[in-house]
Amino acid sequence: FELPSDSFKYLGWCDLEERGVGGNQLRCPRVREGPSEEELFFRKEEHSLKRRKQVTDTEKWEKRLQENWENSAELNLSFQDLGDPYQVENFKRILQRLIRVEKLWLVDNSLTDLSAIRLPRCRELNANKNHFTSFKQLPKIPQIQHLSLAENNITTLRGISDFRHTPLESLILKRNPCEFQERYRQLVFSSLPNLKMLDGIPKLPEDCSPPDVRFFYRICTIL
Repeated sequence: FELPSDSFKYLGWCDLEERGVGGNQLRCPRVREGPSEEELFFRKEEHSLKRRKQVTDTEKWEKRLQENWENSAELNLSFQDLGDPYQVENFKRILQRLIRVEKLWLVDNSLTDLSAIRLPRCRELNANKNHFTSFKQLPKIPQIQHLSLAENNITTLRGISDFRHTPLESLILKRNPCEFQERYRQLVFSSLPNLKMLDGIPKLPEDCSPPDVRFFYRICTIL
């Protein structure tokens, strides 16, 4: 059974007409959108959305220029509540346009894979409280200096060496399963020679010792 709020779940409540609100005045803008009318029709959910007015190509282009994602330097896109696959795809399209962003917050968005995204100028990325399970699922961030991935589900340190040739100085992996791996800190620092701080703790002398890679073999002689 439908809830009374179902008729409002795709309404664009953030579309403010005839208002002088600039993008730089929004601290954490909602960028999610509902499915198109065609998609709702195939889902048999066209009743969920009132008839939208037709948007011309000119209006679409004006909206694109107004958003101006390409020139964003600092952006907070946290807490988007991306409950629909359409919204996730639209969110990724916006991320692909962030070619000049330097500081980006993506906290608590239930993200699982951004490997197709490239953020060429990003120096600081906060992706806490998402659903990443591997470093391979992170976006391409060649200029990253500060990376926070607390409260994800990263189980191993496999793939962390991809950041070896980046200027990464600070990394936070608190409350990830990989934090409980044996010789965790030594493994991270040996993989990332430029790293200065891990989980808020500066690099210590004991962190500089290489991980134990010695193997012991036992020979059994049968007479």
